[in-house]
Amino acid sequence: MTIEPDRRSALAWLAAGVSVPILASCGGSPAEAKSFPVKRSEAQWRKKLTSAEYRVLREEATERPYSSPLDKEKRKGTFTCAGCGNRLYSSSTKYDSGTGWPSFWRPLPGAIGTKRDLKIGYPRTEVHCADCGGHLGHVFNDGPQPTGKRYCMNGVAMDFIAA
Repeated sequence: MTIEPDRRSALAWLAAGVSVPILASCGGSPAEAKSFPVKRSEAQWRKKLTSAEYRVLREEATERPYSSPLDKEKRKGTFTCAGCGNRLYSSSTKYDSGTGWPSFWRPLPGAIGTKRDLKIGYPRTEVHCADCGGHLGHVFNDGPQPTGKRYCMNGVAMDFIAA
């Protein structure tokens, strides 16, 4: 039996640190749902990624809030996809959203893709790497200006390269 939580339950689960892998449509990984420039077999992904990276990037899980050191990263540099190295966000667009996940108000041009996500019972916009299709997080319309967007990313899905 599958339980579809309402918004309040879903937020309570996240606040409690529940991390549940959620698979892409048709039971496949994000990369199987669409063709991306960087392709690897599932065995190659498992070999390349840590278990936490694999759960988030390939199974669309969510890391616990406040668990990633990248949430507190303040240096100048670039945040990249942990799966393929694609440059995703400049540190100049990072801000403290108070959510416990690294947040940005704008991605680098062409770095990400989005799709509608209804997995927890209400519509959200999922963010994935434009090069490998790895799940990064979600984007919300409650961020700072100039975009008004909050790209709320899983830190485990990214690496940081200092300037």
